[in-house]
Amino acid sequence: MSRIKDLRPIKVRDYKLYVINQLKLPVETEWVELSNYQEVADAIRNMIVRGAPLIGIVGAFGFAIGIKELIDKGEDLGKAKEIKKVLEQTRPTAVNLFWALGRMWNRFNKLLENSEQREDIIRQMFKEAEKIELEDYHANKSIGGYGQVLLPEKARVLTHCNTGALATSGWGTALGVIRSACEEGKEITVYVDETRPYLQGARLTAWELVYEGIPHYLITDSSAGFLMKKGMIDAVIVGADRITRNGDVANKIGTYALSVLAKEHNIPFYVAAPTSTFDLKIRRGEDIIIEERSEEEVKKCGDCSIAPGESKALNYSFDVTPASNITAIITERGIISHVNEEHIKQFFKYKGE
Repeated sequence: MSRIKDLRPIKVRDYKLYVINQLKLPVETEWVELSNYQEVADAIRNMIVRGAPLIGIVGAFGFAIGIKELIDKGEDLGKAKEIKKVLEQTRPTAVNLFWALGRMWNRFNKLLENSEQREDIIRQMFKEAEKIELEDYHANKSIGGYGQVLLPEKARVLTHCNTGALATSGWGTALGVIRSACEEGKEITVYVDETRPYLQGARLTAWELVYEGIPHYLITDSSAGFLMKKGMIDAVIVGADRITRNGDVANKIGTYALSVLAKEHNIPFYVAAPTSTFDLKIRRGEDIIIEERSEEEVKKCGDCSIAPGESKALNYSFDVTPASNITAIITERGIISHVNEEHIKQFFKYKGE
């Protein structure tokens, strides 16, 4: 039985949130206490926690913590709108954050309409956040179950960034597919993109695979095309931070280049994501806000400078992969094998514009 089920990146005790500081991995496993919503916002903004599903979950708990702060201080609950706004402004691209906060906001207003006692509001808000966390875990397991069917009995799989337990509630999306395949007895070897500039592949994905005992090789991001040309990759599986109505996918920078390479070499390119990652209000990828972070993240590796101080740097956190480059999108409800607007509408029974 897989040990990774025991790996959960967050825990809640006495209305406080504790998260694994992902900036310290793989050298140190440090738990950070977040006792107010500003600390939660800072943890998301500063990449202590990351990964679209986990950002949504942590944002939900952050909102619950913020409501508790207002109630404990006897302040106007109308200030809840400001708490939601602060949390929303932490990371603009991952739609899971906005989805989770929207759900928490609706639950909060329903409680106010029913004139619930303030102590009960606190309990109910934390309960709603816990539901979001639990639902994500089960969604990930379903994604893994559907996705592993797409992999042959022996497969060499390329991943990008970190899409495992550390990016979700504890199982993973793209990496969860690999875990599920391994549990089915399939022989999987993983090629792990280092994923500059934060090195989520090298620091986090490789760490999870070591923990799990899954064979893997860490590679530089620029190696992927050469490995494909040599016939060393059977499939590419990535996660997603936002999926539009036509099937375009925003994901960690470098994903688009991998999709182009996979298409050139006739290698299946899969996206694994829960349905909460779909943003049906946005029709195409060009309309997604792409986060741009500090140039210092590119000019440094950890605390070590690797470029002249005078050099300018560009640091887009995400790029957009067109639907035409995607073989299939794997969700907890099933697989979208023809990635286009019509099939996505049918999948969601969407009747919007």
